[in-house]
Order: sequence, then structure tokens, then C-alpha cells
Amino acid sequence: MLLLPLSPRLCAIKCEDVPMSEFAKDHSKSPPPSGRLETLLRRFARASYAVVVLVVYVLASAALGLALAPVLWGWHRCAGLGAGLPPVLHWIWLGFLGSLCFFGFGLHLLIVVPIFNFLLPTRVRPFKGGYYQLVAVPWFLHNALFYLVRFTFLPFVTLTPFGVWFLKAMGMKIGRHAFINTEYISDPQLITIGNDAALGGSVRIFAHYGGGGNLVVAPIVIGDKATLGAGCCVMGDVEIGEGAVILPQSVVLPGSRVPDGETWGGIPAGRISKEAMSLVKLDIRGEVDPA
Repeated sequence: MLLLPLSPRLCAIKCEDVPMSEFAKDHSKSPPPSGRLETLLRRFARASYAVVVLVVYVLASAALGLALAPVLWGWHRCAGLGAGLPPVLHWIWLGFLGSLCFFGFGLHLLIVVPIFNFLLPTRVRPFKGGYYQLVAVPWFLHNALFYLVRFTFLPFVTLTPFGVWFLKAMGMKIGRHAFINTEYISDPQLITIGNDAALGGSVRIFAHYGGGGNLVVAPIVIGDKATLGAGCCVMGDVEIGEGAVILPQSVVLPGSRVPDGETWGGIPAGRISKEAMSLVKLDIRGEVDPA
């Protein structure tokens, strides 16, 4: 149950119990190893993890290098064009060229990373089990590639056709006229955004969660015309129905099923009735009687 942190009168409003899926309730451990390789991976978990991270560093270097190569060639060809300019103009030219190279690098990275994601074993499927198992490798590699763009250039193309194209190229299913105003995304391959859905600024959406020695990777489905308020958090194994609204700064826990047209809010998020929302709006406008 949740109390809304508003006026004393509104604090009496309680959210209803959150319907949870059976998948989220299942806390079973990993199945037995499927072969010798997985047996070694689990036995030498930390060492195996270090090897995988080093391999990812090599792949990331290759992707970054391919994106940088044409930009470095352009710099080499164009830097000398300002050699005959006065010193001030020469440095302005070099500054402009360097900035242009940054955006060129970012746009190339938007192309290179999806190609790597397509060629490498990154086909993520829902699973539940320990962190150190072979089924987790595609998920780890998929996110590692995605983060190359998320932590470098994605903020510069959020809300642009380039950003939407990149998310689709990484496997996210995005409907027509969907509005995605956030780069805080993980596991794009397991996220579906419906037509005319709106994700507000700094929404955090990731199709995984962990705890108790388990890692759970499960899809997220955002229905048509659903609205996710600024700064809210949506975790794996969540379905949000058509026209539903998640209030800003709310946390939608794994396994939640938000029916069509409902409003949910709070930490953890729960259903808020129309009557309760009417009181919230009155309280915001200062029209609620303190008595």
C-alpha cells in the first residue's frame, strides 16, 4: 500500500494492491549447467567474467575505431585549409572542425554499433537465473554495445529521427508517432513502445532486474497512447496498457500489469482512482479544504 505525500487530507488516499505476474514472483535458481563450457564458467565465475569484459573492450575499441576512422581522415584533409588564416581565425577554424568531427563520429557510431549488434551473438531472450551463465552473455554483449552510444552520443540525438532510427536498429519496437524523450534506456531489444505513446524526460526504462543471486531479463510493453511521466522508472516484466498514465517520479515494479486507461503513481507505483486524482489536482491548485 502507498500513501500519497501531499496534503494531510490527501495522505489518506491509498493506492490499490499492484497486480503482479507469476514470472516476477518466481525466484527459482539457475538450472543445472548445460555443458562443460558452462560448468567452467560457473566454477570460475570471476575469471570468466574478466575474460568476457576484456573481449567486450576489444569489440568496443573496434567499433569506436571504425566510427573514428572517416572522421580522422576528414580532419587530416581539412585541418590544413586554415593554415593561411590569421592566428585567431585559424584556431576558430580548428575548433569548428573539431566540433564537426565529434558529430561526424557520433553519426558514424549510430551506424557501426547496430551492425556489430547484428553480426555478433546478441539475440536476447527472457530468462531467469544466476549472473554467470551462457544465456546471459548475449544480454551482456547487447547492452555493452548499446552503452557505447548511450554514454557518448545518444543524448545529442534524443527526440530526433537519428535517435529513433538507432533505437529501432538496436531492436526496440517503436510505434508511429511515439515520443521518446530519454536516453536512460537498457535492453532495447526487449522493449516495445506503442503508437502515440509518450516517454517523458529522464524516464528510466530497463528490461532487467536482479537480487538474491538471480538476474531476471523480461520484456517491457508500453501500449498505444500510454504516457510515462518525467523521471519515472519502469523495470523488466512490466506491461502498461493503452492510454494508461504513470505519474512523474513513480517506480513501476517488475511484474506490474497496468490496465488500459488507468493512472498509476507512487513508490512503488499503484493504481490511483479518478476520485483520488481529482483531489490531487485540487490540492495542486490549492483548492482542497485543509479541514
